[in-house]
This record gives sequence, C-alpha cells and structure tokens, in this order.
Amino acid sequence: MEHTTIRHMQGGGFLIAASTTADTYTPEDFNEEQHMIAAMCSEFLDWEVLPNLAAIDAQQPGLMTSLLEKAGGLGLLGASFPEEYGGLGKDFVTSTFVNECLGGGHSFAVAMAAHNGIGSLPILYFGTEAQKQQYIPKLASGEMKGAYALTEPGSGSDALAAKTRAQLSEDGKHYILNGQKIWITNAGFADVFTVFAKLDGDKFSAFIVDRGTPGLTFGEEEHKMGIKGSSTRQLFFENCTIPKENLLGEIGKGHIIAFNILNIGRLKLCAATTGAAKQALRTTVEYAKTREQFKTPIAQFGAIKHKLAEMVIRIFASETTLYRTSQWIELKKEELTQAGSSGGSALLGAAEEYAIECAMLKVLGSECVDYVVDEGVQIHGGNGFSDEYDISRGYRDSRINRIFEGTNEINRLLILDMYLKRAMKGRIDLMGPAMAVQKELMGIPDFSTDDAPFAAEIQTIANFKKAILMCAGGAVQKLMLQIEHEQEVLMHLADMAIDTFQAESVLLRAMKMQEAGHQLADLAADVARTFIYDAADRINAAGKNAVNAFADGDEQRMMLLGVKRFTKAAAFNATTARRRIADTACEVGGYMFK
Repeated sequence: MEHTTIRHMQGGGFLIAASTTADTYTPEDFNEEQHMIAAMCSEFLDWEVLPNLAAIDAQQPGLMTSLLEKAGGLGLLGASFPEEYGGLGKDFVTSTFVNECLGGGHSFAVAMAAHNGIGSLPILYFGTEAQKQQYIPKLASGEMKGAYALTEPGSGSDALAAKTRAQLSEDGKHYILNGQKIWITNAGFADVFTVFAKLDGDKFSAFIVDRGTPGLTFGEEEHKMGIKGSSTRQLFFENCTIPKENLLGEIGKGHIIAFNILNIGRLKLCAATTGAAKQALRTTVEYAKTREQFKTPIAQFGAIKHKLAEMVIRIFASETTLYRTSQWIELKKEELTQAGSSGGSALLGAAEEYAIECAMLKVLGSECVDYVVDEGVQIHGGNGFSDEYDISRGYRDSRINRIFEGTNEINRLLILDMYLKRAMKGRIDLMGPAMAVQKELMGIPDFSTDDAPFAAEIQTIANFKKAILMCAGGAVQKLMLQIEHEQEVLMHLADMAIDTFQAESVLLRAMKMQEAGHQLADLAADVARTFIYDAADRINAAGKNAVNAFADGDEQRMMLLGVKRFTKAAAFNATTARRRIADTACEVGGYMFK
C-alpha cells in the first residue's frame, strides 16, 4: 500500500471516530528500503553490540563512543536528519523503525537514543542556521555526542521548577550559568549539552553548552540498577560562561523546546522498548525450547505457552499502535510542510497534534517490555536470576523505561488533561459524543449479530469508546474543576483509553492482513481477538473503579450498568488461540510478525 493513500485523523480523534483498514498503516507496509535498514541494524547489533554487552556494562573506556561512531558511519545516528546537515533525510516512520531495530541493544540503545533524540533534536529543530551548521553534521556522524540536561534534584516531573539560573554578563556577550543537573544520560562522554535554566530567575530558557566550558564540572558515574553501560552523571555549573549566541530558541520559551522534544521522545521510547521486548522474547523462546523438565521441553507445557503467547500479543499491540501513530505524524508533518512550515517546525507541530497518542505509547511500550522480561525471567526459573543468562540483564535494564521521558503516572494524568484542554479550546468535541452515549445508555446491544468477519469485534471496540466517553463525561460533569485533583479517576480513564487504542489498532491490522491474504492473517486474528477479549475485563474494572470514585445513588447504578454493557465481549476460547500463537513463536524462534 502506498503511504499517501492513508489518511490521518486529528490527534486523540480515535476516541470519537471510526477508522478503516485503508486508513491504517501497519508494519506489513514497510518498503524494501526500510527492511534493508532493519537488516543493517540487526547486523550491527549482532556483530558490534551483543557480543560486547559485558564490556559495555563495565563501561570499558572508549567502547561506547566507538560504537556510536560506527553507528554514525552507517548513517544510523542521523537517519531523520536532513541531508544538508549530513543525515539520511528519511521519513519519521523510518527513523522510528531504526529506534526499534536497535532497541535490543541494552545500554547502547539508551545511549544512542539519547544522542540522536533529546541530545540532537533541540539544536536541529530550534537552533539558528549557524548552530545547526556547527553541530548537526558532527552529531549525525558521531564525531560529536549529544546530551540533554533538564532534570534537577528538586525538579523531576515538575521541570519548570528548575533552580539552575542564567544571567547575561555585564558586557552583554555571555550568559553565566549556575546550578546543578542530575541523571544526565551520556554525560560521561558527551561533547555538547542542551541545558535548561531560568534567565534572570524566571525566564525558562535553553542553552547550548560545550564540554570543556570553564565552570562546567561533572559528578562521578552513577551506580544504577540497570542500563549499567549507559553513562549517567551529574552536571555542576559554577559561573559557567557561554557565548551569547549559544542561547537556543527564544528567551523564556525553553518549555516549548522541552515539552515538544518529549513528545517525540515518548514515541521513540515505545519503539526502543518494542525492540527490546522482541529481543527478550527470542531469548526466552530459545531457552523454553531447550530446557527440559519431566523429560519434556518446557515450551510444550500449557502454563509456559500462555506466557509466551501473551508476550507476543503485547508486542503485537505495542508495535501496531506505534506505527499507526508514527504514520499519522509523518502525514501531518507533510501537511504542515505543504502549508509553509519548515521541516523542524512541521515535525514538532505534527508530534504536538498527537501528544495524547505519544503519552499512551510511552506507557504501553514501557509496560509491554516490563511484562515480557518479567515473564522471561519466570520461564528461565532460577537461571533467570543469574547474571550468566541474558534475560537477567533485560529485566534490570527495562525498569527505567517506566520512569524517564515522564513517569508513567505523569503520562497517564496527561492523557485526559490534554483531552479536556483541547475540548475547551474547541480542537476536539468530547462532550457532544459523551452526552449522546448517555442518552442511548439503555439501548446498547451486547455485541453485533452481523456475520461479517470481525463484526462482533468492531462493535466491541465501538462500545469500549462509549464506556470511556460515558465515564469521562460523567466525571467532568460531577467533579468540574476538581477533576485534576482526582488522580485515581484520571488514571482509570487513561487505562481505559490506552487499552481501547491498542484494541482498535490490533483489530485493524488483523483485518487488513486478512484482506491482503497474508499468510499469518489467521494468527493475527487470534492475537487481536485475545487482546480484545482480555481488554474487555480490564476496561470493565477500570470503568467501575472510576465510576465508584465520583458517582453515587441512581447515577452510580445507571453508570455501572452502562460500564457492564459497554464492556461485554463475545465468548472466545483464548486458551486455544494462545496455544497456536505460542507454537508458532517456538517454530520461528521468537516474534513471527515481521
């Protein structure tokens, strides 16, 4: 399918509008060039990274920088950078695919993502032409390494509470920085830092700070639970003097840089965690096929099949939702470019349009890989607790993903917050559909009786959306301005939305594969139906918890009845479906959907 035939919907619009397979981009749409890039990434991991994981974790001097330079020589660091700055000029989907394909690289994947994401993009998208010419070609090649300095001891999720200060020198030629940053990835070897500080104590701004600048010093390497090979240090600024021309963007507009870059970072994190999850699945399947108990490979036991299948299902959902969103962003970027926006502004504008989806992807991707590595350790048994087996490294390395790029709690709270702000600005109509759902509450069909393929699942997804609209609408009406303080309600609603977004995405992919006669179409249908069947119970529980937190009396009884009806799913034998999925994973040695 040509990418241009796919239409994008407005950000967050999946909740109030139906999608079709014709408007859905899936991994089956990857072209030959993208598959060639994936093969190059796989070869790089197999030859350069995976054999050196122990040395990387020990932070062997020069190893990480050497690997980044080799990746830069292959064009992997600047895949999405414009060609005029030494990049490959690839589209957003391709650059996302690179992040996924290298996501199984453990600490290397973290260093690379920090370098070509938050370490480079602020300069690429907000820098002056002189700043871009000075830094981006060297960042693209790996000659220079980038880092991003936002977090402080007293400001993590609340980034705008930063205490690092900047002031203009008396001669007006320099900015003088004073303060401290913590948890700075790549700090041990980075050549250039994007640093956030408050100019004159109140104008949150960004600055480019070169390594070696007088007044910039570094703490010792942090001893972390996981991603041990990733350099993490504190930065200290003591009368750190930088040229005035190193101001990045506009004075007082640092939050625009920080938050817009985070939208892309959240999506790219989902890509990396999807790649890591696939790597962990391969490791676990290989072990389960060779480990015997009672003279039988444990991969043949039903309890193990259930775990292996659920790994596949969650990876499929993460991957599918990721590329559906990535293509929307690419199409929106093209639209904004045609309307006159520059390349950087167009991509940032497109990412902002889908900020809700990016927040969801960050949550679902990080929790997917956490599930996969956790069950991977369980399948390995006692061996999984030994450093001699790779799955233990995967387990330790995955935990950070639920914390950086905004904690999962913060991202969950942002989802409904962004929906409500957009509704108040007229960017999206939520209350109209929510009121319509309340009016039809008593006439909801259990599920479709249409005998067309996937008709029941299509109706189930539609009902999931009604459950969210009903609960969200009721919460807003009842709690009004106090809703922002009811974090438990907001998180339940977010969980409902995240599950529904994934459920619709996997269903559309399965339908599209069936329409194309794909050889794995039946297996994709097993995955989609199992995910939807289980999601119904999760959405039901979240909906009940949300309603019980804000409603009472007749209103509560009516809404609980609605939640029950909206989350019904047709009877489905998920056990046999999971067995088919697990058996196929064992046949191919891991994830089967390429």
